[in-house]
Amino acid sequence: MTASPLTSKTTASTKSGIWGWMLFDWAAQPFFTVVTTFIFGPYFVSRMASDPAVGQAAWGYAIAVSGLFIAVLSPVLGSIADATGRRKPWIAFFAVIKITCLLMLWFAAPGSGLIMPLIFFSLASIAAEFSIVFNDSMMPRLVAPKDIGRISNIAWGLGYLGGMIALIFVVAFMAGSPETGKTMLGLQPIFGLDPSAGEGDRATGPLAALWYLVFVLPMFFFTPDGARGLPIRPAIASGLARLRSTLAEVRQRTGILRFLVGRMIYQDGVNALVVLGGAFAATMFGWATAEIGIFGIILNVVAIFGCLAASRLDTMLGSKTVVVVSLIVLVIATIGIVSTGPGYTLFGFIPLPGADSGGLFGTPAEKAYICFGLLIGVAFGPVQASSRSYMARSVSVEEAGRYFGIYALSGRATSFLAPLLVATVTALSGSPRLGMATIIVFLLGGLAILVRTPYPAAIPRGSSN
Repeated sequence: MTASPLTSKTTASTKSGIWGWMLFDWAAQPFFTVVTTFIFGPYFVSRMASDPAVGQAAWGYAIAVSGLFIAVLSPVLGSIADATGRRKPWIAFFAVIKITCLLMLWFAAPGSGLIMPLIFFSLASIAAEFSIVFNDSMMPRLVAPKDIGRISNIAWGLGYLGGMIALIFVVAFMAGSPETGKTMLGLQPIFGLDPSAGEGDRATGPLAALWYLVFVLPMFFFTPDGARGLPIRPAIASGLARLRSTLAEVRQRTGILRFLVGRMIYQDGVNALVVLGGAFAATMFGWATAEIGIFGIILNVVAIFGCLAASRLDTMLGSKTVVVVSLIVLVIATIGIVSTGPGYTLFGFIPLPGADSGGLFGTPAEKAYICFGLLIGVAFGPVQASSRSYMARSVSVEEAGRYFGIYALSGRATSFLAPLLVATVTALSGSPRLGMATIIVFLLGGLAILVRTPYPAAIPRGSSN
């Protein structure tokens, strides 16, 4: 008999706790969907900046700076959390920062300065990622090893569903075209939002803040937290000591070290591809909010099914197989999107005859871009969800916080590098296409290391498996 997706330790309270834990992804994802990728980010690039290339470079630099802070502090906070025992107070603390900064994005009007929106966006990104470290580190305690991959992918799929619903709401009812003043459904934007002032795009910040505030509550109410450990001051000293020992220890655990290095490289490429993809499409095709929003909806629909399929494949074939296949698909997709232009795709080897038919995605090049985007949608959820389960299967409950802190470090240690390289190549060459092409190097580099990494990366200490 097939186990339920929520089969875990044993009790009904644990099952409700797992639902609360999975809803964290549902709560958190709209920030990445409507703010970072598909609405506010492209709005910043195309309407706040004086030039799209300048806007993409500035957005890339903001992502790079926030990634640097995340990389440096995530392992420290993860080790301190192991010492304090409890994760929820940390999540609550960073929720306050995230929500406050998202509310401030409302004031990012066209013609206003670029610095303050970038600061608030960067702080919101840092708070969001720190919260993810603490939430992820709960997983080994909540979920039996055989269910980790399934639960991780289902949670990621729930996140995409939440992000898609928020995105549909934005393009259907909030964000109107500056030319027509109407939303995608031909309606006046709700609450009297003025499209000419970008109010529908700017309102995505407050929307993501409210969404997070409401839907993170089940995690606080139902998901059991760790036992109370040391008070905060001795916990800091203990956590820093643990971090030093863990960094020395991980060098001896060669499988985990190889996995972390491989993930550090490929996740950098994945982050840049997801974060900059919407802005790149806006630059290449002049897409407005409606086109970018529909593109985002398509990607999220595909991503949901990709995660659901991966939830089964992860159990059947293992997390490593899912990650490797996903990276291969992402390489193909990235080559596709950067090699597509007016009248051609794949660097001109495949001509695309035909004129603009009018309407949404009217040119053959845009349709080809959508097809490659579907490949991104299929793969970028499973590559992250199964990486998370790969790590969870490789560590014990007692060391989860500090190792997930290092896991976050591996996802962020060089996370500034791909956006920085994309931004710098774009700025120097004046070509967003050439800038985006640098992402392929990161995906292939991480894949080359991962294929030689054992699975699990290490047998968790205290495990009989």
